[in-house]
Amino acid sequence: MENQFKDKVAIVTGGSFGIGRATAILFAKHGAKVTIADVVEDSETLNTIKKLGGTAIFVKCDVSKESDVINMVEQTIEKFGRIDFAFNNAGIEGLAAPAHECTNNNWTNVMNVNIDGVWLCMKHQIPHMLKQGKGAIVNNASVAGLVGFAGTPAYVASKHAVVGLTKNAASDYAKLGIRVNVVCPGIIKTPMIDRFTGKDKKIEKQFMDMEPVGRLGKPEEVAEAVIWLCSDASSFVTGQALAVDGGWVAQ
Repeated sequence: MENQFKDKVAIVTGGSFGIGRATAILFAKHGAKVTIADVVEDSETLNTIKKLGGTAIFVKCDVSKESDVINMVEQTIEKFGRIDFAFNNAGIEGLAAPAHECTNNNWTNVMNVNIDGVWLCMKHQIPHMLKQGKGAIVNNASVAGLVGFAGTPAYVASKHAVVGLTKNAASDYAKLGIRVNVVCPGIIKTPMIDRFTGKDKKIEKQFMDMEPVGRLGKPEEVAEAVIWLCSDASSFVTGQALAVDGGWVAQ
């Protein structure tokens, strides 16, 4: 697989932490040049890639702002000359509340990042892939894009929308050389989950008990799925929502 990624270019949004960081590093390990994009400037992802002998740049980007997304894409093209892969991973969980208590502000913020951000990224990534005649995009949803979760109406709605948008894009570009898929992680040990649980071991244990495999997932396990979906090994796979969830939605 390494030869498939050598001298290719990947964009990873939300690349400073968690699943995004693991995926950016794995792209680099396979030989790809990486644009790490995040609203939070954190040097660990970039430094790790450089220590591995890889090539990467960091671009500060709020994916809910089209001007930021345009800048991210332009900097990638200016530095590397092409875009082969994109992992549109940036997302926020918002505030927990049932539908009638979800504030307008929370709804808007979650939608702006989680679905508008994915759409804006694809909008500006795809033209470069069309010029090349080939590309692979993986969006990040959640098992909350496949099933409901009480108390998170904006998050669940946004992640269902990401799955739908992915299927639409896969249909639009299937004959144009661009594959578009979506990963749907289960409960993964990331800073987002730490915020949700408050790092309370009892709450974390409850999540672990709900997972059929009996543990939380690792960011690296989602990253492996993303890399596979970008590789030629998945050349006949497009428009799919791949649950990386320890069997959560199979229950």
